[in-house]
Amino acid sequence: MSAPEPAVLDAVPVLPVVVVERLDDAVPLARALVAGGLPAIELTLRTPVALDAIRAISAEVPEILLGAGTITTPAEAEAAVDAGARFLVSPGCTPTLLAGMRATGVPFLPGTSTVSEVLAVLESGQQEMKFFPAEASGGLPYLKSVGGPLPQARFCPTGGITPASAPGYLALPNVGCVGGSWITPTDAVDAGDWERVASLAAEAAALR
Repeated sequence: MSAPEPAVLDAVPVLPVVVVERLDDAVPLARALVAGGLPAIELTLRTPVALDAIRAISAEVPEILLGAGTITTPAEAEAAVDAGARFLVSPGCTPTLLAGMRATGVPFLPGTSTVSEVLAVLESGQQEMKFFPAEASGGLPYLKSVGGPLPQARFCPTGGITPASAPGYLALPNVGCVGGSWITPTDAVDAGDWERVASLAAEAAALR
């Protein structure tokens, strides 16, 4: 597949970026996001239970748009899709990784943080991508600048974005959504406070 479906960038204003430490948290967390109005998730491959969490969510919360994040190798891309991921997100991109994600046949957002990387992704036939780490790489002014010469590139900026800064990003024509980890704070997840997660999701869903 040469490019991801626009639905990945346009499904929700804020894409929850989630690290699942305990497998038992995966399904109730996903259900809380759906209940709050954010039926999408980027579940990062940063823990030993991540792939099992993707399997559980895929089986029990099929209504959520389930993605796998922190994809750094073609093997991880294949394993994530085999587990049930419907899209992929990487923190950066190389020709090998781009080819590996494309070979899975699902939508993907390769990570970029420089103009040269954006150009390389565009040359590969891809217009939708991640901008990471957003705040550390120039943030909103950077994306405004890139939008002039490269208006065809569309982004999901992630990294350091807050509820206060998210609306500014979302107002840019080259931003489809933002990635945010504030929706699933560690203390709420550890406590199983799914009502709080649902409430934070509702607030994020209302940002646009």
